[in-house]
Order: sequence, then C-alpha cells, then structure tokens
Amino acid sequence: MKVLLLGHKGMLGSDLMAQFRHRHEVVGMDIDEINITRASDCRRAVADTEPDLVINAAAYTNVDACEAAREECFAVNGEAVKNIAAACRDKNITLVHYSTDYVFDGNADSPYLEDSPCNPINTYGASKLTGEHYLRQMTDNYLLIRTAWLYGAKGKNFVQAILERARTTGRLTVVDDQTGSPTCSRDLAAATELLIDKKARGIFHVTNRGYCTWFDFARKILAEAHLYAVELTPIKSDELQREAKRPTWSVLGMQKFMDTTGKTMQPWQLAFSDYYKYITSRTCMAEAAPLPKC
Repeated sequence: MKVLLLGHKGMLGSDLMAQFRHRHEVVGMDIDEINITRASDCRRAVADTEPDLVINAAAYTNVDACEAAREECFAVNGEAVKNIAAACRDKNITLVHYSTDYVFDGNADSPYLEDSPCNPINTYGASKLTGEHYLRQMTDNYLLIRTAWLYGAKGKNFVQAILERARTTGRLTVVDDQTGSPTCSRDLAAATELLIDKKARGIFHVTNRGYCTWFDFARKILAEAHLYAVELTPIKSDELQREAKRPTWSVLGMQKFMDTTGKTMQPWQLAFSDYYKYITSRTCMAEAAPLPKC
C-alpha cells in the first residue's frame, strides 16, 4: 500500500513513518513541502503521489499559544482538514486523522465514549472539533482517532519538560487536579496500523491504558530517570494562570478499539518504562544528559 504521510517530521509523524515503512511505501510531506491550509497544495500532493491512504499527523498543538493565534490555529486544525478531506474524497482515498481529548469539557465522571457530547473549553479543542466536523462532512471514508497526553522522542512534550526542569532546578510543581491517560506516540502509531489493517472507519479513542494526574505522571518520570532527589510538589490548575483552560477529566473509553482489533493498549506505566529505555539506549542519547531531544 502507498501511504502519503502529512506532518512526518513531527512527534507522532516520525513514529508513524517508522511504523509504516516496514510494510508500505510511505511518502512523507511536512511544512517545508506542503501548506495544508491551501486547498491547491493538498490536491497537488494527492495527485502527484497517488496514494492508497493519507495520514494527517500535522497539527497546531501548542495549546496555550492557540489562544492568541486563533486564526492560525483554526486554519491548521480546521480548514486544512477540509482541504485534505476534499482531495481524498475526489479520489476515494481513505483519510486517517487525529483529534484530542480536549474536544470534551472534562466534566464527566467516567471515560468518554466516541459518541459522547463534545464541548471544548479552549481554542485548541474548538479548532480540533472543527476539523472533526469538516472531516465528517466531506467524506465517509475516514478513520478519526482521538488520543490524549501524547509524548514521544521528537518535539516538545511533558516528559521532556519535566526532565529538563528537574535537572536544571532540582524542584518541580505539577498540577494534581487534571486526570488523563499518558500516551506514547510509538504505541499510537502501532495502534493506527492495527486499525487500518482491520479496515476500521469512523471515530476511535486510542490511548495507553489506565489514567493518572499530571503529578502522578511526573512522579513516574522522575522515578524512571532515578531523579529521586528532585523536590516534587502538587499544585492546583488555577495557580498556574495559563492562557488556556484544561479539562479536569480527560479519560477516553477504548472498548470500541478493543472490540475492533482484539487488542488492548499497554498500561501507561509500562508504556513509559519501555519508552524511557528506548530513548536512553539510542546512540544520540549517549551524551551526559539523557534527554529525549533526538
């Protein structure tokens, strides 16, 4: 199968490239090769590559920056999805697209299902929900994967931030009133291929199994890195005064994924342990500070 992978240089995109290139012919395009906010670029990319499948891993993901850059945020996370979906529809090409737990308001007390009502509370979530709407309006031939709390070896993420701050300052404050499921981008890439192999269509929730607070996750990161001397203090979200509000509950139910694939995702604790071993064993991690910057 020939795959056109948009955003292949990013955190998720790089892991998708590694996952899919073993069995498929993958053509990667990123911001220096295509402007997905231009419909003509999307049509040209599809026409030139003639793929069987398009995976869109490109997104504007800086949640706080989205509040000030609303126009750009909606262009990349909303209008661009319409452009890609239109180009795929014209050729009857399956489109895989990723969304977020932030399309929900966080007021639930049980895991969100694929058909749970959406009600984003920040600009990023609203832009991703707009992209979802465009996708569903433009084509029936789609796989929409919502995920949460994503981290990986490339790009900025919570794991990288915690390790850098821990080694720089020796003390951390992390919120303990937001709950979700830390998800390794390598595991998400593998789950994506599973769903494609099953010819899945529609909306699926995919995260690593189980849930915790950001404080719990930070404690796991420090323990895995043997940074036991770092002072870790819990705080509340309103103490941070961040530009974008976050949902307090971001847990996604994955029964549909399990029923479709016959598989379960790794528990988040095991997934992170595997990830940390992976990044610290890579050649580029042989320097003094083993941070995930490769």
